[in-house]
Amino acid sequence: MNKIFGWSLMVAVAMLGVSCGNSTSNATGENAATDSTLVDPAQTAKASTGKVEFESPVFDFGTVKEGEILEHIYAFENTGEAPVILSQVSASCGCTTPSYTQTPILPGKKGEIKVSFDSNGQVGKQQKIVTVVSNATNGVTTVQLKGEVLAK
Repeated sequence: MNKIFGWSLMVAVAMLGVSCGNSTSNATGENAATDSTLVDPAQTAKASTGKVEFESPVFDFGTVKEGEILEHIYAFENTGEAPVILSQVSASCGCTTPSYTQTPILPGKKGEIKVSFDSNGQVGKQQKIVTVVSNATNGVTTVQLKGEVLAK
């Protein structure tokens, strides 16, 4: 009885080994890895990502008096093929506060980043950088706020 069970087990394992060797063949008997209809995952990832494009990434506020609070909205469009999600928007200085579109921006749609700059204590030429982190192909981008603050 044990010999029959042992032989049956060996035959089953042998058949499994033979059938596993054929699992990558397609209908023509060629290896599936050489099939030209397969898509490269790297190309698919690139083709299915969003892209952030700002209408105007630099805003020059000109000359203002110290103490003024300036606000500017940076509009952008998702020119890619998948939704863009902004994960972090941060300013280079505590005097600059950004807020941004929190929902996914679908392909062809627009989003915005609103920046508020408090010029108190910021006398002289100013250049503030706001860094935008997203899942887009250009995952880290920046916008700038610049100008000059005159003393009170």
